[in-house]
Amino acid sequence: MRTKINSFVKFRGWVDSHRILSLVIAGILLLILGAGVATFVIARHPVADIPPATKTASKKEEPKPTFYAPLTGLAVDSEEAIAKPVTAIMIENSPDARPQSGIKNSAVVYEAIAEGGITRFLVLYQQEKPQLVGPVRSLRMYYVDWLAPYNASVAHVGGSANALAEIRNGNYRDIDQFFNGGSYWRASERWAPHNVYTSFERLDALNASKGYTISKPSVFARKDSKPTQTPTATSISVTMSGPTYNSSYTYDAASNLYFRSQGGAPHTDREEGQITPRVVIVIKSAMQTVFEDGWRQQYQTTGSGSATIFQDGTVQEVTWHKTDRVGQYHFTDAEGKNVALARGQTWISVVPADTGGVSWQ
Repeated sequence: MRTKINSFVKFRGWVDSHRILSLVIAGILLLILGAGVATFVIARHPVADIPPATKTASKKEEPKPTFYAPLTGLAVDSEEAIAKPVTAIMIENSPDARPQSGIKNSAVVYEAIAEGGITRFLVLYQQEKPQLVGPVRSLRMYYVDWLAPYNASVAHVGGSANALAEIRNGNYRDIDQFFNGGSYWRASERWAPHNVYTSFERLDALNASKGYTISKPSVFARKDSKPTQTPTATSISVTMSGPTYNSSYTYDAASNLYFRSQGGAPHTDREEGQITPRVVIVIKSAMQTVFEDGWRQQYQTTGSGSATIFQDGTVQEVTWHKTDRVGQYHFTDAEGKNVALARGQTWISVVPADTGGVSWQ
């Protein structure tokens, strides 16, 4: 008994002299004891499995749809822009009409001989709104065939007998200067008949007044544009009728555009500078002289024939097809596959099959 008492006394003395160490040891012993008790309790009463926390999936934003302008294939900012009304304008190309206004900022241009070897342009607009366009001149029958697929209003100053009979038959949106004089004016710095001009401020108001607020055009197939690394056609020459009206193009790889010249000089828009389409097409079409209200030119506008397409620095010989007056041109390659056009302004020169032509290098 005395031995046990002495041992306890010694232990008590050690604890008193090592108080901090004693507390640490006691704490460790309590932790060990608590862990043992917890293990025993869990073994007797297992806790149900707790499912892992699930992450809340973040809601992804839907990608915004991309809309493309029908005439050029270029991206536009809204679906409403796709349905904007299309307007076609007849623009003169005699030397007295140069330089013209409003051609550079347009969507599609058709070029053909109007009379006596003098070419004339049918210029189409939808997203583009130049505030000076002209000189505006008269309409011919084959231009009606080219504008018909676009569901377009057509601005002109009179026309040949057959063209006027067709455009006034109720199936078209005719905005002839003869009946809408307030939407046109004559410029004082040029002589008549080379001085009739208009603007889209006036034409938009005229179209709206007639209810021409939406168009559903039939258009070309389009594709993204990318310049080729090895251009196959950088210099193009187009024979229309003679030196004053023949044209040429120089391909610029940096911009992927074709810089247009005619009559041996750059073809410029008076306000915007040299005309530079993204795509150049030369269509060969039979041309003949017919009598209407006088002797007039007439082109074959339906059926098929040969054409050459220049885009992205390349050249491609194709076949053109147009089923009827309201049908749009489409183009097929040697294998019969449809050929899409690069997005951007398209210039179409229709040359006489027997005398016109195109060459390149």
